[in-house]
Amino acid sequence: MKKGKLIVFSAPSGSGKTTIVRYLLEQKELHLDFSISATSRNKRGEEVDGKDYYFLSAAAFQQKIEENAFVEFEEVYKNNFYGTLKSELERIWGLGKHVIFDIDVIGGLEIKKQFPEQTLSVFVSPPSVEELERRLRFRQTETEEKIQMRIAKAEREIATSSQFDVILKNYDLENAKNDAYKLVSDYLKMI
Repeated sequence: MKKGKLIVFSAPSGSGKTTIVRYLLEQKELHLDFSISATSRNKRGEEVDGKDYYFLSAAAFQQKIEENAFVEFEEVYKNNFYGTLKSELERIWGLGKHVIFDIDVIGGLEIKKQFPEQTLSVFVSPPSVEELERRLRFRQTETEEKIQMRIAKAEREIATSSQFDVILKNYDLENAKNDAYKLVSDYLKMI
């Protein structure tokens, strides 16, 4: 099986990475497929197993860790895990596509570390922490406490941005989407 490339998009919450990744997935000529993460947390709302996440019990997640089934994983809170299954990469590569990730900074850097020659790692940077806070408040989906936690985490994540191949500045979403398309398209031509 020919292995494709790995395209990692990481950023603080509210930076626009999910919107950019969704846009890139719509560009069929890029031959991208989304890496579905595994998690031990409970489903929220209308989430679907195998579409939004692979939902596993904490015990099943632990078993997969022992089986070395993950490319990367993280215990975010006690018994609350997130990770990328090796089988997910194999599934996407088996379709003849490249893998695109919308993933946290730690996971993104771990994928780059494990697949340095195959991975383009992109850090999506907001114009400022103040703008990030404005975007999070505009969503109206978070409590004040959650917003403050996300801002503190964002500051730590921004400090890691130099470890990524590219820092994509999202000052204007349309420009950021166009810049992301060019980055990914040029990278995939290097195959």
